[in-house]
Amino acid sequence: MNREEKFEFDIANLKQDLAIEDMHVTEEDVALLRRYFDNEITMPEMIDIIKKTTM
Repeated sequence: MNREEKFEFDIANLKQDLAIEDMHVTEEDVALLRRYFDNEITMPEMIDIIKKTTM
């Protein structure tokens, strides 16, 4: 499984797991996770972005 397939597989599993809790992953969520996965942002940066968007 190549890197891109693994990312898509992980996102699919995440969406399924969160759907069980009645939570839904948006395309913006996926884009943010992709930036983290591609090492464009760090975990602290991702957390800061999430905090700012939820306020």
